[in-house]
Amino acid sequence: MHLRTDSELNPVFCTIVPPHLLDHLSRSAEPRLAVPARRTLEADALRRDRRRITALAATPVRHTAGAVPTKPHRTLYDCENGTALPGAKVRDEGDKATSDASVNRAYAGLGATFELLLSAYGRSSIDGRGLPLIGSVHYGREYNNAFFDGEQMVFGDGDGEVFLDFTVAVDVIAHELAHGLTQYTANLRYEGQSGALNESVSDVFGSLVKQYSLGQSAEQADWLIGAGLLAPAVEGKALRSMKAPGTAYDDDVLGKDPQPGSMADYIETEEDNGGVHLNSGIPNRAFYLTATALGGNSWERAGQIWFDVLTGGELAADADFAQFARLTVAAAGDRFGEADEREAVLKAWSEVGVPTRS
Repeated sequence: MHLRTDSELNPVFCTIVPPHLLDHLSRSAEPRLAVPARRTLEADALRRDRRRITALAATPVRHTAGAVPTKPHRTLYDCENGTALPGAKVRDEGDKATSDASVNRAYAGLGATFELLLSAYGRSSIDGRGLPLIGSVHYGREYNNAFFDGEQMVFGDGDGEVFLDFTVAVDVIAHELAHGLTQYTANLRYEGQSGALNESVSDVFGSLVKQYSLGQSAEQADWLIGAGLLAPAVEGKALRSMKAPGTAYDDDVLGKDPQPGSMADYIETEEDNGGVHLNSGIPNRAFYLTATALGGNSWERAGQIWFDVLTGGELAADADFAQFARLTVAAAGDRFGEADEREAVLKAWSEVGVPTRS
């Protein structure tokens, strides 16, 4: 078993809205739609390049000795529609709510993610050692995205035409923060199938935080990522559907949701790091099928299995779907024995066309 250390981290720049969707918007004949999308793509490209440079020169995070914190340490900043991070400090841990709804939603979402990790899995923050959680709101002007840059969360306000404020959906906040969880555990390489797994893990834990916060069972959950994020005029429910990939939106402006839900429709592409936001629909659906087959609270059994694989030290950084699937089957057996959990995992991967035998 090999658990990754701080010096081995390879932080990446991860966004909630995939490049292919923004690229589609940028080609609109309507400037009110195209201009914010182009500006967002340019800002993301610049930030991604900066991330590569700073990652190469990164110094390992140092943690103070002592007891592992059981409460979050959140700090929120306001970029005031600029792009310099982190911005002006506006709320620290324990401070009263501000008059800015974006600040308060981000503060609550970071706390909800910390709470799930600690309560359900005994993990203190994304690194397991109480790492402080930092968020910046009002990033850029009409910025149509939210991202985790390896160090902090950042939220745009959206353009109001296609996307609303990116703090409105707790699963979006948790999704991006879960990229940090992956960074500190399996550190899945952000390309091809390992990159799609990276994205899927974030969708899984984003959905689990949402369900945990709302007290929803697997049957009650909507299994949508980013519900409430699309503006009222958009024909769509969310950015992605874990239950039925490819059905989240079908809009004249956005186009049709292209996510596949099985290996029969796997997309071969060089765009978006090999389709990491597209093919993630396949493992997403496998998790949905597992969770709903088991019933009850998704974070208790299905979520525990996925968490065990992510943190167990056996998952290779360049893992493909088949390796991940085999490890979930093994993890289900190790934790629950030859019972319903293992059978549910086997059936789920079989339904989406991913083999579980070497």
